[in-house]
Amino acid sequence: MIETWQQDLPHGITLSCRASGERGRPVLMFLHGFPEAAFVWDALLEHFARPENGGYRCVAPNLRGYAHSSAPAGVENYHAKHLLQDILALTDAESPSAPLAALVAHDWGGALAWGFAHQHAHRLQRLVIVNAPHPATLWRELQNNPAQQAASAYMNFLVRPDAAQLLTDNGHARLFGFFEGMGASASPGTPGAPLGAGWLTPEIRAQYRAVWDQGIQGGLNYYCASPLRSAPAPGADTPASLSPAATRVDVPTLVLWAQDDIALLPGLCEGLDAFVPDLKLVPLPQATHWVVHEQPGRVIAEITGFLNAQ
Repeated sequence: MIETWQQDLPHGITLSCRASGERGRPVLMFLHGFPEAAFVWDALLEHFARPENGGYRCVAPNLRGYAHSSAPAGVENYHAKHLLQDILALTDAESPSAPLAALVAHDWGGALAWGFAHQHAHRLQRLVIVNAPHPATLWRELQNNPAQQAASAYMNFLVRPDAAQLLTDNGHARLFGFFEGMGASASPGTPGAPLGAGWLTPEIRAQYRAVWDQGIQGGLNYYCASPLRSAPAPGADTPASLSPAATRVDVPTLVLWAQDDIALLPGLCEGLDAFVPDLKLVPLPQATHWVVHEQPGRVIAEITGFLNAQ
């Protein structure tokens, strides 16, 4: 059973949250990406809350700018330090006396999770990342890999001042296009055929429409505030903030990477162990960026094995 509530944080932000499981149990926290919302994790919230699957307290916030959460105006309110403050305050509210059992995150949620795990390693025991690049490998690929530069070009559209209007025109057609057009590969035995988005049922479409009808500029502000959205100038030095020492993650980490993600290419995982010494990397074939929707059973199985590993 999913419960919903509004969590008021000490710094004046309110996060709308979804959860399953008893308070006081070890906490799994789930962070969504763009243009998603907390409901994408519902199957995982219910699964891991069951006693036979760990009996966790499972919590998924709608991030700042999404759904019924606070959506302050101004790009400056979406810099990483403010977003991480939200996650830390929610962690303190849900698990005040113990670290999170794990932080599980996808896409922009994963970008926040990388930073959280570096800055607040004592507040979590494990990290699970689903198709969200480490900032240092993203910088490297944007600097050196023309394929990733081309794959990331969509971000230049998302920071346009008219992006929100264009994305929501015609019943959110372009937003649904993100789901329907991000499969570059095929079902087994059919190389080159699109994977499609068979998971995008009328019920799920309705859930997304309800979220997007509340506005999407908050989600777009994550891109507007990010310094890592375009190819740096040739020969540009790696920023000091992206050095191994400044981005090292010293908690056991599982990275699940859908191999048919056309926006975030598998090369983003190369050399990741230089920044994450305790790393388990699992490629997921025949899956796109939306693998949590496409293959929830596979994602659950991999997370279960990771949580149960000694």
